[in-house]
Amino acid sequence: MSQFIQLHLLTAYPPSNLNRDDLGRPKTAIVGGTERLRVSSQSLKRAWRTSDNFQEALSNFQGTRTKRLGSKVFQHLLEKDVPEKKATEWATAIAAVFGKNKKDTPLEIEQLAHVSPEEWSAVMTLAEALAQEDRGPEDSELKLLRETPKAVDIALFGRMLASSPAYNVEAAAQISHAFTVNPVKIEDDFFTAVDDLNTHEEDAGAGHMGDAGFGSGVFYIYCCINKDLLVKNLQGDESLANQTINALLQSAAKVAPTGKQNSFASRAYTPYMPAEKGSQQPRSLSVAFLQAGRGGNPLDEAIKRLESQRDNFENAYGACSDGHKIMDVQKGSGSLAEIIQFVTE
Repeated sequence: MSQFIQLHLLTAYPPSNLNRDDLGRPKTAIVGGTERLRVSSQSLKRAWRTSDNFQEALSNFQGTRTKRLGSKVFQHLLEKDVPEKKATEWATAIAAVFGKNKKDTPLEIEQLAHVSPEEWSAVMTLAEALAQEDRGPEDSELKLLRETPKAVDIALFGRMLASSPAYNVEAAAQISHAFTVNPVKIEDDFFTAVDDLNTHEEDAGAGHMGDAGFGSGVFYIYCCINKDLLVKNLQGDESLANQTINALLQSAAKVAPTGKQNSFASRAYTPYMPAEKGSQQPRSLSVAFLQAGRGGNPLDEAIKRLESQRDNFENAYGACSDGHKIMDVQKGSGSLAEIIQFVTE
């Protein structure tokens, strides 16, 4: 049975627009019949894996998510004095390994591909050889994909290659969409910008007018990590798996999506985080917030609800983990370092 690590984060954000919809307004969800703010799991995962904290800890083992690998190979070949026609042909063939080439711009592929460092290195090594030997790639040389690429972001969040499903990687981490435990009403910030060179002699109006939606609340985020699968995805390297878990927890507790940060400065640390580990079937505690909290301190109420829901599950199903550790900033108990030590030891 796999060993699971489960994290439950309550993070309070002030007025913000962390994750926008197609109209530029904060994303929402109807939960328990009331509207809540929402931050998508895709937004959270990108913010965490591209954070300075994550990259400083694991930069040598991070992949690159792109459609433009072929363009990079093309530019490299041109720099090596390969004629443009040959460079286009060879780079297109290499790009096709990672996805279907676009019809109009064949150097790009149709879907984002997550390329591991070792795969990227193999691609550039092949490009170098082609330039030096002035020849196109052979079929055997185009076997550039790896079944278990040693890339921490691919190991955590998975990879899907529609054109090469044999090289898909099952995600070891499952991240929920974050939603507020309290009901929300999206508000609009009407703003103007003044033209500094406007002396008001002819026109006293604003140089620009606009509006931006925002909201605030306490968000619940659930994260489940299959540690056995993470170790497997990282070619059995448990030390690297623990470094990855460390970096993920650091980022999840400290890093917010970048949406409208310059306008709202809505950066926040997580004040409450229980962590669980064990081989039991994982479960979210989101049902604790099916009814939106109203009045009082929403963070205090959310903590009480979360603890009560965990106890209720334990009473009904028995122990849902082998043990747990809690960081509660409001009470001054526990720490992020203790949580990390608990889940990685």
